[in-house]
Amino acid sequence: MKIVQIEDFFHPNAGYQINILSKYFVRHGHEVTIVTACAERMPQQLADFFGVENIAGYDREYTQTTGVQIIRLPVYGFVSGRAIFTGELRKTVDRLQPDVLFAHDNDTASAMQFIAQLGHLPYAFVTDSHMLAMASVNRFNKLFHGFYRLVMAPKLKKYAIPVIRTQDDPYVERVLGVPLRQAPWISFGSDTLLFHPDAQAKQAFRARNGIPADAFVILYAGKLDEAKGGKLLAEALGPALHSERPVVCLVVGNTSGPYGQEVEALFSASQNRILRFPTQRYVDLAPFYQAADLAVFPKQCSLSFYDVQACGLPVLSEDNNINKDRNAHGNGLCFAAGDAEDLRSKIQTFLDMPAQTYRQMAQCACQFIADAYDYEDKAREYEQILQDACAAYKAAQTAR
Repeated sequence: MKIVQIEDFFHPNAGYQINILSKYFVRHGHEVTIVTACAERMPQQLADFFGVENIAGYDREYTQTTGVQIIRLPVYGFVSGRAIFTGELRKTVDRLQPDVLFAHDNDTASAMQFIAQLGHLPYAFVTDSHMLAMASVNRFNKLFHGFYRLVMAPKLKKYAIPVIRTQDDPYVERVLGVPLRQAPWISFGSDTLLFHPDAQAKQAFRARNGIPADAFVILYAGKLDEAKGGKLLAEALGPALHSERPVVCLVVGNTSGPYGQEVEALFSASQNRILRFPTQRYVDLAPFYQAADLAVFPKQCSLSFYDVQACGLPVLSEDNNINKDRNAHGNGLCFAAGDAEDLRSKIQTFLDMPAQTYRQMAQCACQFIADAYDYEDKAREYEQILQDACAAYKAAQTAR
């Protein structure tokens, strides 16, 4: 298939779903192009986190490594985190003549302009949903939801467009009015070509960074802003953690602004040993995961969950409905959301855990990914939906 994907924000060094799926699509023999916004107009928060100074070089490297083509287009700007493309978006997609257009995030302005044209597009169309009710906090969300149910959902239903759910959650039906029968769930997963246990990598990383071989290493990697609970993490790691083994905390990620200064001050005042590292490229994260013993996610539901699990790390995350399900397989624990004291208490639980219990949890983490969350398999599931959409589109054209 010739697959064109549109994505408001794409950075080749990120570990988002589109980065990994696209790589596997090409490995499986498809031609893939990503159409996205120019780097100059990216939201400042994302630009600061990932870095855009050498975006053209990163794009070239990603294309050389994966075979995925990247086209960046002008945008008027971003509104509520959504790109407002110029008319070049539709012209570019039409010029590429895809078999199927895959619009990531069904509720973006870019996706909705194609949904509005369903019945007149010269290619098959598929979209997906990454939103959950807990994350839909815009003050105008009720107005938008009403608009979507009234205008967009009928189009999607009329042409039986798949809206792939990335979470096993009824948000698309309950809030947006898209029936679950046309909203298959395909979970996120891990790129196990990169992420897997590696004892030699673990030993080498610890030796390079002066970490004792017998230390218990606690890892956080990601944004350190309020949305991801940067201060909550720093507060939890403040008082001394106790263990017969040395305790070392790896904190990977950049901070910015006054909030970031508060986070860094708390880290500096911690009674625990904290090693700080800047934000890493997705392809460079594996050694950090392989060197650790526990991964902590202080807030929300990070995609990195699957990658740390693939490396054999039990996970500690807040007790929202998604994380409760993720950690229900002997592979992790939850703490009371927003409670730094409970977060610290649960970290101490891992430090006090018998060695055999910990090993079983680490084994469950690896098995959890192997059983159902390897992107090699996830990509095949997406490809089947894209192929079915192409077949349905051709059949509809023939019937006309």
